[in-house]
This record gives sequence, C-alpha cells and structure tokens, in this order.
Amino acid sequence: MNVEGRPEPPRIQKHLAALGLGSRREIEGWILAGRVAVDGRVLRLGERLPPSGVITVDGRPVARATAVEPRVLLYHKPPGELSARSDPRGRRLVFDRLPSLAGGRWVMVGRLDYATEGLLIFTTEGAWAHALMHPRNAVLRRYAVRVLDPLSEDDVRRLLAGVRLEDGRASCAELAPLGGEGRNRWYGLVVHEGRNRLVRRLFEAVGHPVSRLVRTAYGPLVLPPSLRRGQMQELAAGEIDALSGWLGTLPDPPPRPEARPAGGDVSSGRGRRPR
Repeated sequence: MNVEGRPEPPRIQKHLAALGLGSRREIEGWILAGRVAVDGRVLRLGERLPPSGVITVDGRPVARATAVEPRVLLYHKPPGELSARSDPRGRRLVFDRLPSLAGGRWVMVGRLDYATEGLLIFTTEGAWAHALMHPRNAVLRRYAVRVLDPLSEDDVRRLLAGVRLEDGRASCAELAPLGGEGRNRWYGLVVHEGRNRLVRRLFEAVGHPVSRLVRTAYGPLVLPPSLRRGQMQELAAGEIDALSGWLGTLPDPPPRPEARPAGGDVSSGRGRRPR
C-alpha cells in the first residue's frame, strides 16, 4: 500500500508476465538487458508499472491492459505430439493446433509425455496455471492406464502404499479396475503430483509396463467424452467463473487475474477463438 492507502502498481515484470508476453524470470532478463522502456526511458529491475506512458519491448509498443476474461482451452492431446513450443527434431507440437492470440500467449498446464494422450489444459492466465501445477496444492490428475495382465493384490497394495522411485517415494491416491479384454487390463487411478512420467514409472516399479495412458481429468476439469483426439474446447463464461471460484479454495490460491490486453503489437500470434 502507498501512503494514501491505495494498492501499489505491480512491478513491471509482473505486469508484462500477466499479459502473457513471457515468464516473469524471462522478462526480468529483458529488463536487465535494457530491452524494456517507458516513453524511451529504459526501466530498471524492480520498478513498478508507471501510471502512464508507452511501454515498449525492443522498441515495439505493448498495449496497455484492458479488462479481458481469462481464457481456458481443454485439448485432447493425441499420442505422438510433443508438449513443447519447439522441437529440433521437427516433431508435431501441441501448440501447433492452438488458436493464435492477439496480445498474449497460451500457457500449458501439466505436460503429457510424447506417447501419452488425453487432457491438456491451456490458459491465458499464468497465475492460474501456476496454481494448478504448484506441488503444495496437490491438484488431482486422473488417468486411465492399460497394462498387460491383471495387477495382483500385492501390486495394488504397493501402488496405494507407495513405491520408491529414483526421485523419491510416490503412490496412487486411488486405484480401481476398469475391465479389459484378453491379457489387456485397464485401471483408473489418481495421483496428486506431476513428476515426469510418474504413472509409467509407478507401474514399471511393480512389473507392469504401461501400453497405453490417457489423462481424463485435471482438478475439476474433465476430458469431455465427445472431444476427439486433436480437438479442443474452450470454457464458457460460466465455466470460467466456476474454475476461478474453485482455484480460490486452494491452499495456495492464485492472485486475482490482472487486466489483460485486448490487443497489441507484441503478441504470440493471430487468429480467432475455436468453436
């Protein structure tokens, strides 16, 4: 608070990150490199957002924010897509299909490995993505997993009690059979963390390598049954409000969304909302 009791403006790196121009750490590097200015005056790290003036990054103006609702996409990732923005090997990326934005960027919530399919969430609100992925919040991730041969009672007990992996102990919070044909068996499970290839490593630890893995839910967001591989669906206004309310109940809730730009010269693309 300032001496008049009004909230202080955010620091410039926080403001630019809220616009979706990059991560806060990345933008701090821009500021240290002298790439961010207001009316031609180069800003220093730690300065707060000036109340007026033209903000520029590398000499290109950044539109001042206006109140725009955060956007959230549910994407059914197919196997064979990489959860990354670029790939030197030229593989298909999950970002390839996303609609472009006029003044921000999509932030991915929780990666899926190359062979895994199912629900990926993208949002324009970086604080929401951070809250959904923060380990302290232990947001559930629900999966359907296919393995060869049924799990034994001891396998189930170990997966629920916890097994030791190379990066520490891990377990399934829930585990239940879903049926199957022949030697193929499906199980539904819940984990509350997002370590790399966690589900695959858990089942490998009990001698049941995964042959297929589908994420079906992340927190309150569920993969719609009608959403086919490679398709996406945007949350409606009421669903956005419901998600915002749910996020506010977390142990480490995100800050209230800041105003976001309606448009601007610094952007990650172009295009329109998906249908």
